[in-house]
Amino acid sequence: MYAGHPQARLRAQPRVCPDQRSQFENGEFFRKLTRESEIRYTGYRDRPTQERQAKFQQECREGHADVSFVNNGTNLALSFAADPYSENSDDRLPTKETVDFEKEQGKVHLKARFILNGVCVIWKGWIDCNRLDGTGCLEFDEEKSLMEESKERERQEKIALQIQEFNQQHRLYSDQERQAEESENLRRMRRNGGIKLEQPL
Repeated sequence: MYAGHPQARLRAQPRVCPDQRSQFENGEFFRKLTRESEIRYTGYRDRPTQERQAKFQQECREGHADVSFVNNGTNLALSFAADPYSENSDDRLPTKETVDFEKEQGKVHLKARFILNGVCVIWKGWIDCNRLDGTGCLEFDEEKSLMEESKERERQEKIALQIQEFNQQHRLYSDQERQAEESENLRRMRRNGGIKLEQPL
């Protein structure tokens, strides 16, 4: 089956897994990350402490930062956009809901939404602006999960319709080819007096 066939697109890896909540609640990987755990900022590790502190705050205000769960080494490149799934450039900027330097002095509270291993999640945590460590955990993103599942159903329905149309066109083309071949054979027989000439042995 060639890549352009609609059934090939149907078999393409979907953005989310079929039962996201079950995967989130029962998967060992997610169970470890749902518990509030120690995290660290991992950017610019080769730079002096003061420079890293300044870079961290700058990145947060820009709407992104790299963090790691200390207990299992899971690294995440987080985006603090107001709506990371939106195509509107204004929605790609951070807001006080996603980056809050005012909630606690010396700390920044962060929130990021993304798809991890086929599951829609929300990362929530805080990081000390001086020590560059803090705590964080994952939560299941129910709202985005339902949206993604709806999109996947629409995608499958659309491709199923394309497959049906493709097969109908293929059958029509095959019928036309067969009719053309039969017409050509009939004309050849008439030219030969209605008798098919056999090739000599």
